Amino acid sequence: MSEKFTYLHAFLELFYPRLCLVCGQKLISSEKYICLKCLLHLPRTNYHETAGNPMEQLFYGRVQVERATAYFDFKKGSSYQKILHYLKYRGMKELGEYLGAQFALEIRDSELLQSIDLICPVPLHPKKERKRGYNQSYHLAKGLSEKSGIPIDNHSLVRKQFSSTQTRKTRWERWENVESIFELTHPEAFDGKHILLIDDVVTTGATLEACAATIQKRCQARISVLTLAIA
Repeated sequence: MSEKFTYLHAFLELFYPRLCLVCGQKLISSEKYICLKCLLHLPRTNYHETAGNPMEQLFYGRVQVERATAYFDFKKGSSYQKILHYLKYRGMKELGEYLGAQFALEIRDSELLQSIDLICPVPLHPKKERKRGYNQSYHLAKGLSEKSGIPIDNHSLVRKQFSSTQTRKTRWERWENVESIFELTHPEAFDGKHILLIDDVVTTGATLEACAATIQKRCQARISVLTLAIA
């Protein structure tokens, strides 16, 4: 880094300091998006360490899922709620890549990650993706892929119908809202592989269930699930 750039960076920091998205404190130069203290106190689930964990139980009797995990527990009103807000609604797609990379580093030696052949982010409908400007699940997947070396398939699974928001829907309404809206356009890309579905947050599991069911109807694939948060 040149001396001129260093001075410019320091000058900008005086007027536009980088702040932790969780606690609002000023970040030091080695920190990015979230301060070390908040990152250390992130309410991790550690579900990747336990088979039959509560997230896996969401899918019992609904669809065959090998393993399921989430980075952290989401509680409404928690200061960590801001992470999802900034990722999903404030255009901070790079935050998704950062958190995907952080999660990958923490679980890189886990049995779950070691057995994955392909990462598949849950797709948005093209209309919604154009409106938002990006798919937050893809950027989580991108960060995870860059640190794990596992390739991403962002094209074979598509959302063919536009669905309304899942917010405030019951579990059954969520399922009705996403049933049959996905399509696997290239089943040969998934056939015989262990696929890791990626989404930002899981509540009832309806969207991920619909994705997994769509894949398994068209090919012989094992499915595992990873999300940034579980509500």
